[in-house]
Parts: sequence; C-alpha cells; structure tokens
Amino acid sequence: MRLVFFGSPEAALPSLAALLGEGHAVELVVTQPDRPSGRGRRLTAAPVKRFALERSIPVLQPERIRKDPAAFEKIRDVRADIHVVVAYGQIIPASIIDLPRLHSINVHFSLLPRYRGACPVQWALLNGEERTGITVFRLNEKMDEGEVLSTAETDIRAGETAGELEDRLSQLGAELLLDTLARIDTIVPVPQDHERATLAPKLRKEDGIIDWTVEAALVDRRVRAFTPRPSAYVLFKERRLILLKGTALAGPKNEGAPGEVVVVRREGIDVRCGDQALYRIQRLQPENKGPMDAFSFSLNGRIRPSDVLMGRRGEDYSSRR
Repeated sequence: MRLVFFGSPEAALPSLAALLGEGHAVELVVTQPDRPSGRGRRLTAAPVKRFALERSIPVLQPERIRKDPAAFEKIRDVRADIHVVVAYGQIIPASIIDLPRLHSINVHFSLLPRYRGACPVQWALLNGEERTGITVFRLNEKMDEGEVLSTAETDIRAGETAGELEDRLSQLGAELLLDTLARIDTIVPVPQDHERATLAPKLRKEDGIIDWTVEAALVDRRVRAFTPRPSAYVLFKERRLILLKGTALAGPKNEGAPGEVVVVRREGIDVRCGDQALYRIQRLQPENKGPMDAFSFSLNGRIRPSDVLMGRRGEDYSSRR
C-alpha cells in the first residue's frame, strides 16, 4: 500500500520498520518538530525522523498540523491509500484523516475504550492492571474514540516497568498493524462502548514524587509506571534520587515513620511505607550522576538506617512519630 506514516517516539519505530519490511510504500513521514533536549538544551530530532532520514524517506514536521495549510497540501499530494498513526503527539484534523480511500488508522497501546490518552502504559501500571494490549482503530477527531478494527492482548509481567512494557507493546502493535492492513478490506469496524471508557492523561514530572504514606505495593506501582520517564523520585539531603528498580517486601510489619530507612544491605535499601511494610530500593540514580545499584550508593555513609527519604511535597514523615 501507498501510505503516510505519522509518529514520533521510539515506540513508533517497530511499526514503521514493519511496514517497510512488508513492502508497503511509505511515501512521507509526519513527525513532531525538533525539540530542546538534555543539559545543553540542544535541538534534537524525534527517533522517527532520524529513522526516516536514514532511509531517504521525506519528513514533514508541522508545529501545529491542524493549522498548517502547507502541511495539508504535502500530505494530500501523496495520494495515499491509508494513513497510519502511531504515537504522533498531535490531534490530526478530519481534513487529513479522511484524505485516503481507506481513511486513517491508529495503533494505540491499550485495550480501548480503557486508557484513552497520552499515557496508557503508565496508567495501566499505576492502577495495578494484570493485562493490557494493543488496539488498532479507525481514527477520528475525538481522542481515541474511533471504531475498533483489531485488538491483541498480553499479560503484564511481574516487576515490569513502563519502558519494558512499552517495548513489548510496540512489537505487538507492529505485528497487529500488518495483520490489520492485510485484512483491511474485510474487517467490520466495531464501535467502542463509551460508557466503559477510562482516561490516561499526560503525566507531569512532579507527579513522580513518592508518597511513602501509601502501601508498599502502591509505591512499587509508581516506580514501575514512572520508569524510565518522567521518573519516580524522592529527596535526600535536598537532592533528587530517582528510583529505577525495587520491590515491595512481604513479611512482619513494625511501627515507624513512613519514608524511614530501616535496613541497608547488599540487596538494597529497605524503606518503611504507610502500611508498615517495606519497599526495597534496588537501583537508583542520584542527581547529576549515572544509575547505580542502591547498595553502592549507600557506601561511605551516604545513607544509613534511621535516615528519612522525603516524598510527597518534600515532607519529612519522621516528624509524625
């Protein structure tokens, strides 16, 4: 098929690569403009742009696609059979959605109508879901509300982070996309049940701060959901500690302040939570440094039992004793 591909992050790459590998003619890639990134705030191209340029595929980067007549003209001139959208990052207007004879389809990282929005993978983990999946649906101007063409389900693995789950879903989505395109002329679209819909809004950096007053299992969900981005973190000695990996521990409970370091051992740093259970930090990243295991961070007296890791709003829970 002759198509235009809309996508931006790394999670969109498996679908784009699969389309090319299957022999589809990707005539144009539409992606987000280059954005400042890193400590130097240098303009950085989206992964999809870099991938396309390496393969000599024309790239279009409208700042606001809904208000860009020139972008519309370039997309229309392709005369595509279909538009494929995977994590593009902008709302596409009906004038572009309806251009191809087969309209436009979207690969979404949840089982719609659950988790409509920008962060379906993170919200599935935050809410303790045991299963998730991919939905390919017919695009319209409303957020993830189009008719469903196909779905694929998968279990969420124990300890899986958002980054790990997204990697698996991106591969599953690429497979489902190819299967859907192969059957596109015979699929009967199914309307979504809007009464069952849930939302997965964008997460802010400040949302990642840990609240130690909740159960250890909920702390574990937040760390997994916010890894690798926008990151889960605490404050220690007025500096940010990003939590990269850990686990909620089963076992006897004892009284104490939430956020208090109970044990420091080679296996990690055990911190008391609101249900008096422990959360073991296994891997972390100090501010302005690289990732390391938690025990290495504890060496040289950097952290010891009775220290308090401040969480929500920088609150020192030790004052509650």
